[in-house]
Amino acid sequence: MRLHTPKVELQAMAKPLSILFVTSEVYPFAKTGGLADVSYSLPLALRELGHDIRVMAPKYGSISERKNRIHEINRLRDIPIPIGDTESYATVKSSSINNPRSKVQAYITTNSNYFDAKKGFYADPATGLDYPDNDERFVFFGHSVIQTCMLLGWVPDIIHCNDWQTGILPALVRLKHNDLFAKTKIIYTIHNFGLQGDFPMKTLTKTGFSTGDSDALSHKKKVNFMKAGIHFSDCITTVSPTYAKEVLADQKLSNGLSDVLKTKPDRMVGIAHGVDLNTWNPKTDAYLTKKYDKTSLEDKAPNKETVLERFGLPVHHDKRVPLIAMVTRINDQKGIQLILDAEKDLFKKDIQFVLLGEGDHSFYPKLEALAKKYPDKFSLRIEFDDELAHLMEAGADMFLMPSKYEPCGLNQQYSLVYGTVPIVRSTGGLADTVTDFDKKTGEGTGFVFKDYTAKAMLAAIDKACKHYDVEEQWNALVLNGMNEDRSWGRAARQYSELYRALMKDML
Repeated sequence: MRLHTPKVELQAMAKPLSILFVTSEVYPFAKTGGLADVSYSLPLALRELGHDIRVMAPKYGSISERKNRIHEINRLRDIPIPIGDTESYATVKSSSINNPRSKVQAYITTNSNYFDAKKGFYADPATGLDYPDNDERFVFFGHSVIQTCMLLGWVPDIIHCNDWQTGILPALVRLKHNDLFAKTKIIYTIHNFGLQGDFPMKTLTKTGFSTGDSDALSHKKKVNFMKAGIHFSDCITTVSPTYAKEVLADQKLSNGLSDVLKTKPDRMVGIAHGVDLNTWNPKTDAYLTKKYDKTSLEDKAPNKETVLERFGLPVHHDKRVPLIAMVTRINDQKGIQLILDAEKDLFKKDIQFVLLGEGDHSFYPKLEALAKKYPDKFSLRIEFDDELAHLMEAGADMFLMPSKYEPCGLNQQYSLVYGTVPIVRSTGGLADTVTDFDKKTGEGTGFVFKDYTAKAMLAAIDKACKHYDVEEQWNALVLNGMNEDRSWGRAARQYSELYRALMKDML
């Protein structure tokens, strides 16, 4: 398959498009990772381009309606939704996402059983295990999206779906409501092929589809929501050009779905994310101990002290000791095993290391044991804390992302904006956004290693630490990253062009 980014020039007075952006999480309502940030930043950036874009997401039990100003809409109350032979009711409420320049309407699906009663988004926080009715929950959500459009009398030009949780929606649109949405184009963005929403074949009866539809909806003898999304969408995007190439080349990385993607010639596009500079900006970030920009790098230091204090690590005033940070989902994909494998050699170094995140419970005792073994060098917080994540981006000297694979990644881009040097493995979006520092030319923005091994990671950390010892050289490297344009403008324009190409059927 040829990877293809449409080259369509936006006309100066082009008619705005109507776009429904459908997601399972959106900041500030619900966030487990980058999907929530993208679902916030991209719609706002598209709104600034003039489009009529609206966002739709579920309301989980941990989301406060009062805090997030979520209100009822009379005509969207008690909407009957079929799940197999049963029926449940959705009440879709109104809110918005905002930045200083733009505001986007948000529709929030509520239901006492599927969403309100569950504090977690996809898994029980107490056990870390996926909810057993996740298939029903997101079939229900998909139906609520269609019913909302019907009851509002609003048929968008574009429905933009995201990840497996919305993968069933394109199938519902095309198999059950295609007359209404005949002129609507569907884009399906896959943020991570590692999570595909696969369920037992009996899930087919819950969707309301017939066994005749099973080939388009199933993969490896399971109902697969991601396959459904790919099959019934007009265009598939993923979140970086390199990840798109990797997925098409590696059956293992796509869990076999690359064969399905190859049935969509010229319909697979890789678009790298940007950074929402209203939210992630050291010059304006309210979470920081001291704000700074590239003209006041010395003001990073108070943030470093605060991070060390929050993690209970000693503050060194008498020498330069690099602080390495990770803010991550704790799982195998993110390279946690490499940290464990590198333990002895890593903590021989004169470094300090802080890690924030939650995820796979099997890693928790191993990381906690590491923190006990190296109490002055390694500290761990198993939780989600957005405020602390901002502070770590500002306070750390280096940010480590040794991912086994990484579709796009946002934290390495936040790090560049905050003057924190990324150390990354060359995969997916990490390869697209970080360039290896060359001492001879002075070019590059971080330290990049290729092999997924503890040895390769340690070599990159060694290289970073040696450069850190030369303060003038280090500051020049920091400025290389801070001088790059990492805003959402580029990606939003690419999506806008893609939408217009689809509407004209020019892909």
